[in-house]
Amino acid sequence: MPTKFNATANYILEDDTVLLRPLTIEDLEYLLPYAINEPDTWKYSNVSAKHADGMTRYVETALKNRAEAREYAFIVYDKKSGEYAGSTRFYDIQPKLDSLQLGYTWYGEKFRGTKLNKHCKFLLLQFAFEELGMERVEFRADARNERSIAAMKSLGCMVEGILRSNMPLEDGGRRDSIVLSILRSEWENGVKERLKEKL
Repeated sequence: MPTKFNATANYILEDDTVLLRPLTIEDLEYLLPYAINEPDTWKYSNVSAKHADGMTRYVETALKNRAEAREYAFIVYDKKSGEYAGSTRFYDIQPKLDSLQLGYTWYGEKFRGTKLNKHCKFLLLQFAFEELGMERVEFRADARNERSIAAMKSLGCMVEGILRSNMPLEDGGRRDSIVLSILRSEWENGVKERLKEKL
């Protein structure tokens, strides 16, 4: 199946728990409180959104990259609480290779450790494999970020290895990045059903 990604499309993904819709500049009002009050959210990120200026740059860069068809960012709305919980995105989108990365995922403190992330990831993976026609979805994280790595493994991701010192950190130094992935064949042959059971 040829990849059908369209950066100009208005993709909306939802279930009973969560709604993901395209990030807009107007969403700054919903995300700024996290940037101001929970700056440690971006402790392991090379692209920080902490403080008002950081979140403004974060959103503006995401929208610029969508306009260039390189990324597609979503804002995450938690239906249970009636609040915007964070953001996530597809990036490094390579239609000719039927591949993309899923990341830049963060949530406010009150939403971490809930099932919100699994609902988001299920919708995003289902969309990537079954609607966009991707063959591979890749994930990366700071190799020290144990919470994030555990969350990715619980989705069904396979660890591929470590990219040593591959990325600078905002506050200085460099990080090792762990690379994980899910293939379409894995999604179809067990990952989807096992993840659905965890919802």
